[in-house]
Amino acid sequence: MKTKLVILFALLIGAASLQAQVDVDVKGKVTNQADNRANKHTDNAIDKGFDKIEDGVKGLFKKRKNKKGEDDSAEDENAQTQGNSTDSNENNQGNNDAEVADNTPQMDVQWSKFDFVPGDNIIFEDGPSANEENGEFPSRWDLDAGQVEIASVNGEAVIMFLDGGKIIPYLKNSDKDYLPEVFTIEFDFYKPAGGNRITVYLTDQKNQRGEGVYDDAQDMDITPIRVDAPGGITAEHSSRDASYCDIGRWTHVSIAYTKGKLKVYLDDTRLINIPHYEFNPTGFTFYPYWADAAEDLPYYAKNFRIAEGGVKYYDRAMQDGKIVVNGIRFDVGKATLKPESMGPINEIYDLMDKNPEISFSVEGHTDSDGNDETNQTLSEERAKTVMNKLIEMGIDKSRLKSTGFGESKPIAGNDSAEGKANNRRVEFVKF
Repeated sequence: MKTKLVILFALLIGAASLQAQVDVDVKGKVTNQADNRANKHTDNAIDKGFDKIEDGVKGLFKKRKNKKGEDDSAEDENAQTQGNSTDSNENNQGNNDAEVADNTPQMDVQWSKFDFVPGDNIIFEDGPSANEENGEFPSRWDLDAGQVEIASVNGEAVIMFLDGGKIIPYLKNSDKDYLPEVFTIEFDFYKPAGGNRITVYLTDQKNQRGEGVYDDAQDMDITPIRVDAPGGITAEHSSRDASYCDIGRWTHVSIAYTKGKLKVYLDDTRLINIPHYEFNPTGFTFYPYWADAAEDLPYYAKNFRIAEGGVKYYDRAMQDGKIVVNGIRFDVGKATLKPESMGPINEIYDLMDKNPEISFSVEGHTDSDGNDETNQTLSEERAKTVMNKLIEMGIDKSRLKSTGFGESKPIAGNDSAEGKANNRRVEFVKF
């Protein structure tokens, strides 16, 4: 037994020594990383080195734990008899604990990690369009740096970033503040395996560089697992780790700004919630600095939308008798809900749950792309999908009905991306 204790002690001392050595090496890596931040290839190499060091340390302590378990097995057998003699006492104590637990007040905790509701007046929209010519620069954008082109990925038009690529919406008077007091920004980006973060600026980095504009102070670094916001705020997705980035994947990003309050979401989870944002957002810049097609690291992006916020759903229903929602999204040409649709649907559910006297006709609308018959059928199917979702959530089916109008009732022109986006909507009409 003494021999085993000596061996175990030696193993612990050796592990602690190796841990100390690893700590020294990591500090050296961090210093080296800071000194060579400008070189993204070195930065990527350091990131991979960190992963190997962490795996090695975890493996070391896992082995140590296993070894300790083997050494203690005999002692566990000897202690089993003694443990049996105290079982009755432990059971009595357990009963007492249960009585105490029964007296503990139950907490009714309600918390939403996805409360995003997109603005209802679209300022800028780019899919990009299927009419964009492959290999050309995307026509709805301006370029500040890098190389950016239209590409087709799995039959869908996307914006491809070949070498960095800092792009800005191509708008009139883009040198002025074009973001209102309440706005939302959405987009999808694809980070390839081995790639790193993207950077989003809440300024126009090409046209708004002037007095009173905080150029780099309003940037946010975003990966599929975390968001680094201004002020040193970092938040990671609770159900994802570094392995989530080991393969290329699409991530939906939603940003909501309401008179100083800033929220940032990844897919259907809110990660950042800043009550008083220090700066005034004036524009939008998208920048995948790490894009490098020469090293098989192209980045892709699609479904950009900037929209102005609107009146609360309850007020709209009372004032107008209906709620117009263009934030409920579906797969292209289908009636399948996208995850980001749950923000508006949750708001409608809450409204109906708190106001049982309100009933809605769920009405689907499309833009003019495609033929009339297909759009009519699609609008009906999408409205029915939303209605069924609300019923599934607990709204009585007697308070809901659905219909579709296809492209027959536009609320904007179909001659622009923004107009089409406003026409693709679901309306909730009181009855």
